Formats: sequence, structure tokens, C-alpha cells
Amino acid sequence: MKKILLLTTGGTIASTPGEDGLEPSLQSGGLAHMIEGITFNYEVDFKDILNLDSSNIQPEEWQFIAGQISQLHGGYDGIVVTHGTDTMAYTASVLSFMLHNIPIPVVLTGSQLPILHPLTDGVENLRCAFAMAASGAPGVFVAFNRKVILGSRAVKVRTTGFDAFESVNGPYAATVDSTGLRLNQAALPPLTGPFRPEQRLCGDVVLVKLTPGLNPEIFDMLLHMNYKGIVVEAFGAGGLHFIRRDLVSQLQNLVEHGIAVVVCSQCLYERSDFSIYQTGRLALEKGVIQGYDMTSEAAVTKLMWALGRTGDLEEVRAIFAQNLAGEIALPR
Repeated sequence: MKKILLLTTGGTIASTPGEDGLEPSLQSGGLAHMIEGITFNYEVDFKDILNLDSSNIQPEEWQFIAGQISQLHGGYDGIVVTHGTDTMAYTASVLSFMLHNIPIPVVLTGSQLPILHPLTDGVENLRCAFAMAASGAPGVFVAFNRKVILGSRAVKVRTTGFDAFESVNGPYAATVDSTGLRLNQAALPPLTGPFRPEQRLCGDVVLVKLTPGLNPEIFDMLLHMNYKGIVVEAFGAGGLHFIRRDLVSQLQNLVEHGIAVVVCSQCLYERSDFSIYQTGRLALEKGVIQGYDMTSEAAVTKLMWALGRTGDLEEVRAIFAQNLAGEIALPR
């Protein structure tokens, strides 16, 4: 039997009704009771490490989760992490960088209905997560609705549907059908060296979504708040307005003050390309970093991770020019 470690962090899957609504309260013992039919096929250890609604999982918790996985992974064939769905894509993305080259599968999952609910999707999601954890495919993944997504490509796209997550700008790492778990080998990130966890993060990173007429002075405020990195969701393939309200010059000012600026697209699918339009070319000339086809979750967490390693903007730029965990398709 494959030996699997299940780490619990709370979330809807572990929630029960409280005075103010659903709240995570179910410990691993109760969870184990609900999935005895699954765990019968594996040798499973359970460990409760957090008990939070995922809205309260932040960089400090990411460092703690990564630390637990780093310490414990050596004795297991795979690790499953139960997690709330609201920030699961952020956690999966940041773990993809913090646990780069981990030699076993680390699979995040959760549910849209608590596991104690008679119509829960939690049991099926755990069934898929355990299968992926036992597959031997190294990396960080999200298992949901009989699909497995690279952690760096997962995005939550629905608030109530069981098909809550999609793989954005990348194929599924695996799917489940009547033949079992079907791995997509071409989608799996290769190991490129020994596992050396890097858990330092810079939490001073913010995501800004542009709207027509946005006042560029908002970036002055972020500068005065001592943010070290900013991810900007631009229009389309990379549009930024510069008539009347000059965003391009403001981004240049940020770069000149040593702030890393990554610009990606508001569009969920396909890549940004700043070489197409005048505004994009101007932004590149001013020193912004292209996000290409990265998800916003991956761009934010990669920037947090990069700034945790270095404050040198050229080194940050070099990190973003690498595909570390399947998060980016770089131009050839």
C-alpha cells in the first residue's frame, strides 16, 4: 500500500453549522470516519495543522504549511492537504514555488459542501486527491471534480458549482474516468534538481485591477505604504491608459523607486503580449515585467516568493523569466 499523509487546515470540507454560519470545526478523526472506504486502500496518517476558513490563510500560514510538508514528506509516497476553496488557488500556487522540486505529489483539495452534508462533493474530491497522491507524479496539484490541476494553473471560477476550479492556460495534469486516474505526462513539471524548500516570502505585494479612468495617484499611496511589489491586471493583451491619466509614467516611477511591477492581463485565458500595442511597448521600456499567460494567483505568489529571496529587481526579473512549476509559457 502507498503511504499517504493527510494534513487538515479547515475550510468548508471540515465545517459544521455554528451560531454565525458554517465554521471549520471537524478534526481529522471525524474526517477519517467519513472516508473509511477511501483510506482502506492506503496506509494513511492524519495530522491537524490548522483549523481556519481559507479567507484567513495568509502568507504566515503558507510558510507554516510549507514547513510542515518539508519536515514530514520524507516518510510518505504522497501528501493530501484539505483546504478551503476561496484561497486554495493562491495556496497551491505559492506552494508550487516554495516546494519546487519536491519529489512526491502534494495534492490540495476541499469541497463546496461540508463533508457531513448528505450531498457533499468532499468524499469524491478526496478520492481523486488520494489517487493523485499515490500516483508518484511529483509536484503540487489541486484535485477537484475528478480533475487534477497543476497548482500554478488552478483558478477558482465558480462560487457554488462542484466544478469550481479550472486549469487556466494549461492542460489538466490528470483526469478520472472509468479507466481510473489518467495522468497527462506532458503536463507534469519535471524535477530539475534536488528539493531545497525556500519558505521566505515578502508579504508586501498587492494586486491592482485597472479600470478605465483609474487615478494613477493610487500608486503613490502604495509607494508610501512601503509595498515592495505590485501586480497590475492590465486591459486585454496589455493595455494601460496614458492620456490624461498617465499610468505608464507612474509605473516607471515605481520601478525607479525599486518596486517590482509585474503586469498581466485581466483576461482569464490566453497570454498578454506587450509588444503588440504602443501602451504595452511603453510599459516594457519603463521596466515592467511581463506576466504573459500566468494566472493572477501565480503572478502574485511568485512575486512574493521572488522578493522573499532577493530585493534586486534584475534578479526578480530573471526569476520571472523562468518557468519553475509550469506557471508560465515563455516566448520562444
